[in-house]
Amino acid sequence: MRLTINGEDRNFDTPLTVGQLLGRIGLDGRKVAVERNREIVPKSTYDGVDLNEGDNLEIVHFIGGGSPDDGGDDDVLEIAGREFRSRLIIGTGKYKDFETNLAAAEAGGVEMVTVAVRRVNIDDPSQPMLTDYVDPKRFTYLPNTAGCFTTDDALRTLRLAREAGGWDLVKLEILADQKTLYPQVVETLEATETLTREGFKVMAYCSDDPVMCKRIENAGAVAIMPLGAPIGSGLGIQNPVNIRLIVEQTDVPVIVDAGVGTASDAAIAMELGCDGVLMNTAIAEARDPVLMARAMKHAVAAGREAYLAGRMPKKLYADPSSPLAGLI
Repeated sequence: MRLTINGEDRNFDTPLTVGQLLGRIGLDGRKVAVERNREIVPKSTYDGVDLNEGDNLEIVHFIGGGSPDDGGDDDVLEIAGREFRSRLIIGTGKYKDFETNLAAAEAGGVEMVTVAVRRVNIDDPSQPMLTDYVDPKRFTYLPNTAGCFTTDDALRTLRLAREAGGWDLVKLEILADQKTLYPQVVETLEATETLTREGFKVMAYCSDDPVMCKRIENAGAVAIMPLGAPIGSGLGIQNPVNIRLIVEQTDVPVIVDAGVGTASDAAIAMELGCDGVLMNTAIAEARDPVLMARAMKHAVAAGREAYLAGRMPKKLYADPSSPLAGLI
């Protein structure tokens, strides 16, 4: 029997169920999701779904694309009814290995990590998986649609992600082109509406356009994630005025996503009133990712406290700290 698995033709003896196929390949059915002829196969039915000649299968898992911060602080980040004490979210891509990724997540005190969904390596199923290191029972996985340039691809990816791990809190990003990786905002709006109807809780990566951000919020997004600068650029917050406008008008969390390069960028985002910061390259490509993750943790916390404290007003001229009366 000929099957197409992750784009490759393979021959197997019949009869064969999905569960038996995974066993022959050497995959743990608990760690993957299976799509058969563009229909997701529920995990509970793997052993009862017979495969037929010519079936097209996609088998995917999570790849790299903390522990809670100590203390009794009541200033929690709430997203779709879930509470997080850390306002720093990191990605799981570009690290030299999973061990470094885990160490950075621990140093940053993060509780949520973004994860990409990719095809499994059916030629070498023994390769380590992200879940073997960054434990989804310890960290909240945020499946995202990184690398998706169409609405259809994004929807398929998140439906598979829900089947693979059961998560309904997801990050939606639909990209416009390879050069800028800017979001397709109209497609993002439409996909947010579709996913919300299907029971997903959508955190939407979007441009720093206040008008579109409000429309995406009204479409059902549980968090708005405007870019600070292009993904992976490290340019920092390029449009603080618009970010502040988005914060002021939005009734769900606003999380700056993309463009952060160093700790001061994260602090600026938080001082503008953002509820959190998501970053990947700034930590993963630092000379010392673990130390940078620790710096980002402190920057996010300091920026948040500065925002809550309320900065002094800017003045055109000097204003002495000490009274002038009574000078000797």
